[in-house]
Amino acid sequence: PALAGPTLPEAFAAKATALGTTIDRVASMAEVPLAARRYLDQHGLPGLALQQAPDLLALDWTGIATHPGLAPDEPAALGLALHGIAEGGSLVVHSGPDAPILLSFLPLHHLIVLREDSLLAYLEDYAARLSARAIPRNAILITGPSGTTDIEGSYVRGAHGPGYLHVILV
Repeated sequence: PALAGPTLPEAFAAKATALGTTIDRVASMAEVPLAARRYLDQHGLPGLALQQAPDLLALDWTGIATHPGLAPDEPAALGLALHGIAEGGSLVVHSGPDAPILLSFLPLHHLIVLREDSLLAYLEDYAARLSARAIPRNAILITGPSGTTDIEGSYVRGAHGPGYLHVILV
């Protein structure tokens, strides 16, 4: 199908925001901590669990309370997406030694860094790349924040995962 925008970043953003994801665009990885601080301040959050990925650990987190552990009731966590899929506004996350899978499920606020150069047009593009590399133990496709109306028809945010999804698009 036709994408929702003329470029992959615009198509991704159109679909993702339609599903309740918020997006902050920054020019470089060095700006990620500032974008995270803006989000934390906006939501009154004191800090976040930080994925222990080298690309994130290399950034200057001065002034932001970060920690490596992840509590069952974690208010906020920040991690890296492997890919974004423009067709559906979805994010792809693989588990690994520095990418605990619960980072994508436990926090109420999930902040995720997505590089524009990792955007793919369609789900089939991700499948083609997946067959060219080692299959991960866990692969997650995240399409918007978690919510359900299963409970007496009332909307419940965060029922099966993070209630808020915020993408920092680099």
